[in-house]
Amino acid sequence: MLKNNRQTLTIFWSIIAATFLCLIINLPPKFTLLGRTFYRPNFSFNLGSFQFKPNLDLRYGLDLAGGASLLFEIDTSKTSKDNLPEALESLKTNIERRVNLFGVSEATVQLSSQGENHRLTVDLPGVTDINEAIKLIGQTAQLKFMGVVDEKLFIEATNSAEFSKSVKDTGLNGSHLLKALPQPNPNTGAIEVSLEFNSEGAKLFEKATTDYLNKKIAILLDGEVKTAPKVSDIIIGGKAVINGDFDIKSAKFLSAQLNAGALSLPIKLIQQSQVGASLGQDSINKGIKAGLVGLVLVSFFMIGNYGFLGLIADFGLIIYGLITLTLYRLIPITLTFPGIVGFILSVGMAVDSNILIFERMKEELRAGKSWNNALEISFGRAWNSIKDANTCTIITALILFNPFNWPFLNSSGMVRGFAVTLLLGIVLGMFTGVFVTRNLLRVLARKNNN
Repeated sequence: MLKNNRQTLTIFWSIIAATFLCLIINLPPKFTLLGRTFYRPNFSFNLGSFQFKPNLDLRYGLDLAGGASLLFEIDTSKTSKDNLPEALESLKTNIERRVNLFGVSEATVQLSSQGENHRLTVDLPGVTDINEAIKLIGQTAQLKFMGVVDEKLFIEATNSAEFSKSVKDTGLNGSHLLKALPQPNPNTGAIEVSLEFNSEGAKLFEKATTDYLNKKIAILLDGEVKTAPKVSDIIIGGKAVINGDFDIKSAKFLSAQLNAGALSLPIKLIQQSQVGASLGQDSINKGIKAGLVGLVLVSFFMIGNYGFLGLIADFGLIIYGLITLTLYRLIPITLTFPGIVGFILSVGMAVDSNILIFERMKEELRAGKSWNNALEISFGRAWNSIKDANTCTIITALILFNPFNWPFLNSSGMVRGFAVTLLLGIVLGMFTGVFVTRNLLRVLARKNNN
């Protein structure tokens, strides 16, 4: 009789319940069974002002979903070396925002530099109108300062026509802004955003603050209101501050957005390619077939070599697959074809821990240990080998993923896709191989001894 039978049974039924939940999450949104149509639950709920509404669909990258890949050359000839890093980061932030407004939530925007040449790569999964994407991304950021003439309409405007009636152009724009910087107020210590204009901008800003004294001036980037501070004084000299409820992070973010419209970095499209959805679907189908073949072969190998133990390990492998796919949906993880390869590879590696444990168990049984004692001893003594082997793989996956964006390591989205699925697979493989399979065997061992 195993110790702590009640605790073992509680863990066992918790594993079964979690597996059943993962199975439901991975069902198609709509499916037919025994002539009846069923719908997958959406698991959404409201708790006061908090709304939980998860998107349970798998996200696919450019190579699987199809879409467009654009390569731009960045003109940095008019930007000083001191301002270049900030200008490049502002450009990337601005492009990412535009892509999100375009409705492509799984897009990838990456900067690359080689010597004096700087390039920007934009991958847009699912985009069919490539010309519209080029038009949206390729334009220079437009920063405008608009006086608010009707504050109530400005707040309540629901369309562009109403918004246009609520504001008036001051003539001040991004070409007049020299820089925006976050800084603490010297008197209060509160974080502010400082603005500095050129000589022409200083005159326009003085007029704007005169015309809209005790009113608001809205700052728009590509037509989107970033902030609308109230004018408390007429400002002469072209230097001003925006104060409000800022912390250093939000102040830096607003500064970067304003500088995206102030630091003009023209980009030129030098290469474009489009991946058809049919090619992506073909890759998905092949990946699914490869995964199923690998799963079946691994299952047969485990049953052939370890019999009853191998069958339990196969159940653990099925649970591993369901948990992995559930996390892909919930995190979410954007699947690329290399990512699918990482998943398939981790399926084979997920049973490595079971092989170490079962081989150790054979030795303990041959030494005359009871089945239950051999089980506990094998899991305990094999853990160090399992931990060391998987730690090395985890380190390798982290190097490939390059979470800190170190320039001397990989930054390719495809390689990162492989690394993240491999990393997740290794961690979950250790969990299912040691914890799940162990508890399944404990319950079956208890039954065998009753």
